[in-house]
Amino acid sequence: MNRRAVITGIGVRAPGGHCTKDFWELLSAGRTATRSITFFDASPFRSRVAGEVDFDAGAEGLSPREIRRMDRATQFAVVCARDALADSGLMPGEPDPRRVAAVLGSAVASATSLENEYLVMSDAGAHWLADPGYLSPHMFDYLSPGVMPAEVAWTAGAEGPVTMISDGCTSGLDAVGHGAQLIREGAADMVVAGAADAPVTPIVAACFDAIKATTPRNDDPASASRPFDGSRNGFVLAEGAAMFVLEEYGAARKRGAHVYAEVGGFATRCNAYHMTGLKKDGREMAEAIRAALDEARIDATAIDYINAHGSGTKQNDRHETAAFKRALGHHAYDVPVSSIKSMVGHSLGAIGSIEIAASALAIEHHVVPPTANLHTPDPECDLDYAPITAREQRVDTVLSVGSGFGGFQSAMVLHRPEVVSR
Repeated sequence: MNRRAVITGIGVRAPGGHCTKDFWELLSAGRTATRSITFFDASPFRSRVAGEVDFDAGAEGLSPREIRRMDRATQFAVVCARDALADSGLMPGEPDPRRVAAVLGSAVASATSLENEYLVMSDAGAHWLADPGYLSPHMFDYLSPGVMPAEVAWTAGAEGPVTMISDGCTSGLDAVGHGAQLIREGAADMVVAGAADAPVTPIVAACFDAIKATTPRNDDPASASRPFDGSRNGFVLAEGAAMFVLEEYGAARKRGAHVYAEVGGFATRCNAYHMTGLKKDGREMAEAIRAALDEARIDATAIDYINAHGSGTKQNDRHETAAFKRALGHHAYDVPVSSIKSMVGHSLGAIGSIEIAASALAIEHHVVPPTANLHTPDPECDLDYAPITAREQRVDTVLSVGSGFGGFQSAMVLHRPEVVSR
């Protein structure tokens, strides 16, 4: 069996825009969408900046019942899935619903609704014993992460495998990687895959405040996210989603579908070392990169652009830099690297899928998005991080990587289907 998984539809909701087109325009212009938090009173917090999505669920076509039933992250996922399906050009009932799958990734699932319900039940924390009489009838939908991919499956009419993946900040990469595997192994002919998270809430912000992972640069929110810059001091919390339609390449080509990119290779590893710590040598990420390259059947020198995890913490930026050198050898110095988190922040489990969207669009438009706010390079990060300005250049193959709490390290190779003959 020689089945190949390709992306034929994309839907994005990210800070700074209302659709996939807005998202790409922001990236290619090098604009930032991080701002002071508006969703709640952040004055008591160490970090008071975030990447918020300007999202009107009603205007996006969700009914009042859907809005009441779904958490904000689930709303993101459903709206993005609808966009991806429309973008793919597939007709309703095409293909056979029994051959359609759904895979969703998320790090904190329905955190927004769970926190809101707790505040109502406990009278904003005034009572240790919460009154169940105030419990929402949709609490099960918020407690069970599996409801999120189920909503996407209902949107897509998917009667095949339906899966939830929660691997922290690699969830978005891992969900699309799993979806591509379903295509390759013949378990599905079409997969709606991606990730969504809406973690800009007091409880999530407090958790990252406690470990000083998020930036305290509150005086200039637009430049607060500074991956690979010597002045960086933490990441910017964000929200968002990206969903994709994955199809078998032969079937997509037969129906004349527009193909953004092929998921050529995917791999994930764990460092089995520390919940939040990373080893300096980048070995686990390098191993994931090499395995993804092997699956894609390409050499390291074929990589035209690296979409980095680039969270904006010293530990992560230096770990990644070491991993690129270890996996790609001298080519690591020749290939541009950038982090879109500098523009849209870090949306936890969703960001891996949002970065896949950026990678596929980089191939589509032959543009390398920049690393915004990179003015003072860290001497220990000595690669080409494409600072400030996007670059127009030939992009046929992209390496996108992710790193997450728990020691998760994931890598994906995306390329034009014509690049590798199978």
